[in-house]
Amino acid sequence: MTLHLLKLCVGVETIDDLQEHIHRRLSTAASAGVPAEQVHTTRMVPKRVPELLDGGSLYWVIKGNIQVRQKLLEIRPFTDGEGISRCHLVLEPALHPTLWQQRRPFQGWRYLNVDDAPRDVTDEDGDIRDLPPEMRRELASLGLL
Repeated sequence: MTLHLLKLCVGVETIDDLQEHIHRRLSTAASAGVPAEQVHTTRMVPKRVPELLDGGSLYWVIKGNIQVRQKLLEIRPFTDGEGISRCHLVLEPALHPTLWQQRRPFQGWRYLNVDDAPRDVTDEDGDIRDLPPEMRRELASLGLL
């Protein structure tokens, strides 16, 4: 059964900021001759890896709202130089905008059940997708999106 992860996207203001960050890291890796894949490092290793890799995604909370997701491709536990267990979440570099869903701040990551995950924005949601981020944030905070 599919399961997702939820994580705060710290230091990012918009989906475009996240896309630029991903592009910059992939370009830097390619220039250095390192395989160009998007990896996000976490401190804790998820215990439910098979469910996460069964079509799961990492949903990013940006400025208090789930706004976008990335498909999880692989989960690689490792031990860093200080002997601390960590984890690389290998992500598809493509971003899939979602309908916004408010979330309070939290530390680390959380599991997100399929039934609780916001759906992707589709062509039918063009009016919503075209709204400025500030207006979307305000409408989401009022429960209107």
